[in-house]
Amino acid sequence: MLAKIHFRIQPHLGLSFGTSHGHVTLASIAPCTVSTSVINNMADSGKRKPEIPHGGSMAKKVKKQWQMPKKNFSAPSINPGDAGIWATCDMHKEGLCTIELKDFFNHHADLIYGDAITSETTVQKQNSNVSEDIEAEINKEVQGMQGSKQEEALFVPIKIDVQCVLFFKTRKPVEPVSFVQRICESASEDKTTKRTRFVKRLTPMTRMGKATEKNLEEVANAVLEPVFHGEGKTALKYAIRPTIRNHHTMKRDDIIKQVAELVGKPHIVDLKHYDRLILVDVYRNVLGMSVVGGDFEELKRYNLAEIYEPMPPKPET
Repeated sequence: MLAKIHFRIQPHLGLSFGTSHGHVTLASIAPCTVSTSVINNMADSGKRKPEIPHGGSMAKKVKKQWQMPKKNFSAPSINPGDAGIWATCDMHKEGLCTIELKDFFNHHADLIYGDAITSETTVQKQNSNVSEDIEAEINKEVQGMQGSKQEEALFVPIKIDVQCVLFFKTRKPVEPVSFVQRICESASEDKTTKRTRFVKRLTPMTRMGKATEKNLEEVANAVLEPVFHGEGKTALKYAIRPTIRNHHTMKRDDIIKQVAELVGKPHIVDLKHYDRLILVDVYRNVLGMSVVGGDFEELKRYNLAEIYEPMPPKPET
């Protein structure tokens, strides 16, 4: 029968130990110290050590996992010189509104640019039938993997981190100002066929750029030139309406002053009875500009929700 042994070290006295059968003191043994390594070895003596595999290596075997090769997809973004359409929607409905607007825009594009789209598609099919060498075919496949097909669409949604705001990049033959104008005119003429549920306001942008004073001048020169400058241009009454969201560098008054200087004479500022309205939209680090007609207010500022279901007029005080 095994007996349990309990050791105790007493300074200047010696070593004593006790068992289940009694207590024994070895006074003849000189005082001693026990190193921590000895104690650790004693404590670990009862533990079972892992078996070393054949070959002497303790390295843990890791099962190899197959990883899919990463494809170099580039997400579409807003670049200087782009054209497009800003859209606002109900809160937390950005995803549904994006799907809705893609169908809505394509439907109106077929009605407005049907012949141009058809002829463009025909030309693309004819070009695809032309024999190409192997290198050209490979390059074509690589471009297709990088999302070039999406860039060929008339309307490409761009993801931005601004709540309730969407942006669709457009390409020719779509011209944002006239396109949105036609949509709102059609909705105003026939309010019974409402095709949108989550969309609110549409804001066309003729040209986009970075949100800096320098880029504002470049964008303004490109947008204002066809409307206000050049031979045969008569004096127009105009107004400037900036919209700034999630941006704190450029100020509203500074934008108005800079754009007004670029418009110049003989044009006159008229905030109520304008012939042309200059829209400047700044969202985070991008800005856009367009020039719309004098019926902007009549078309509810291009707010489709307001066109289909107009708010009751405010009572006169």
